[in-house]
Amino acid sequence: MKRLLWTLLGFAALAAAALAGATVYFLGPAQTPGHETIVLIRPGMTLPAIAHELEDRGLIRNAQALVLLAKLHGGLASAKAGEFLLSSGWPPQEILRVITSTSGIQHKIIVREGLPWWGAAKLFEAQGLVDQESFANAMHNATLLQKYAIPASSAEGFLFPETYQLPRTQADNAAAAVEAMLKEFDRQAKKLWPQGPPPAEELLRLVTLASLVERETGDASERPRIAGVFLNRLRLGMRLQCDPTTIYGLGPAFDGDLRRSHLEDAGNPYNTYAHAGLPPGPICSPGLAALQAALNPEVHDYLYFVARGDGTHEFSASLDEHNRAVNRFQRRRMEGYQSAPQTAGAQSAGPELLRPVAPPPKPEPKPEAKPADKPTGKPTNKISAKPGVKTGTKTDAKPDAKGNAKSAAKPKADAAVGVKQQPKSGKAPAAKVVNAKQPASKQQAGKPQAAPKAKAAETAAKAKASETAAKATAKPL
Repeated sequence: MKRLLWTLLGFAALAAAALAGATVYFLGPAQTPGHETIVLIRPGMTLPAIAHELEDRGLIRNAQALVLLAKLHGGLASAKAGEFLLSSGWPPQEILRVITSTSGIQHKIIVREGLPWWGAAKLFEAQGLVDQESFANAMHNATLLQKYAIPASSAEGFLFPETYQLPRTQADNAAAAVEAMLKEFDRQAKKLWPQGPPPAEELLRLVTLASLVERETGDASERPRIAGVFLNRLRLGMRLQCDPTTIYGLGPAFDGDLRRSHLEDAGNPYNTYAHAGLPPGPICSPGLAALQAALNPEVHDYLYFVARGDGTHEFSASLDEHNRAVNRFQRRRMEGYQSAPQTAGAQSAGPELLRPVAPPPKPEPKPEAKPADKPTGKPTNKISAKPGVKTGTKTDAKPDAKGNAKSAAKPKADAAVGVKQQPKSGKAPAAKVVNAKQPASKQQAGKPQAAPKAKAAETAAKAKASETAAKATAKPL
């Protein structure tokens, strides 16, 4: 009996030793010191399938041992999709922990303000996350647009510029990228509208106006003033004549050479030289500061601005003043001319909009046109034009292709030139952009009201007459 007992004890000891050895072998590192490798876990992969792939890659010794370990730890169904940096020198417990409790490798994408959707798509594409076609499809995904209450058929303008960290899953990376940007816009919008966003039509107008301001601004302090210029022109029925809007309508294929034929092309719905009012929708992704400027524009009498060359602008209230500013800044090119401050390491995702233009030909002597009077009424911050047109150019030294010619510069592209800015008026009380059709009783108290119709019509007529006379002196390209 004792002999049998000792025999059983011996077998038990051998079995325990064998089990311990197997445990050490199968649950120990596959290699020493080991090597690192990136493993992609695709959406929908089961843990047994993941374990077999890890075994095939030499990261673990036995797939069944990993599955058993996951069952013991309750992690059988918690593996995440994504890319994971794993090492064959790690024990299976550590590998299991990484693939079930971490987010894996995150790809960093910095989306700066003012990029059109295809510019943002290029940044994600550079990280191997999307291609342009899949990004464009995600931009028009009706489910996503409805989920985030986007008041348009495209997410353009609502792809908030920010730094993003995204994993690569090889599922629908484009939809994940677009959704991350829409979610960020929704988060930032709460800072502007704590009680909830405005009605859809007004929201689209505000974002469209903000996108124009973003594209035209080199100096951040000028955003509210530029917003005020656009609103003044809209109020008086003047065309915005904003190059970036026209350029946006030319699409990703635009080569950077803006020609008179582009400015005269009425077939481009974003051409604010040929069409009155705002463009059909946003032309880029505006940042928070541009959105704030659209909500709280500066109240002044300015109708024009021209680039000085250092990223700032000279603002004018009449065409005569504007033409003098054009002659001053556009004919005397400074070394180091630039339309906007250059940011170190900034990635450009499209043509540079605000390029220097060649000096205009000397106009032939003609009877001098009567300068346009300054608007006498206080401008309101209503957008009286149709909502939703995408724009993005400088209302500066560009000849008007449809009658609002700026008689001192060729329309080759936006130019911005720079000297110290001399503001003409101080910042006025903030005013919210509202629907032009909204009854006056619904406007906030303290908002500046529009000048009498007769005065506004007279001022607009004088401005247009002066611009028409100026066009007569400009030679076509």
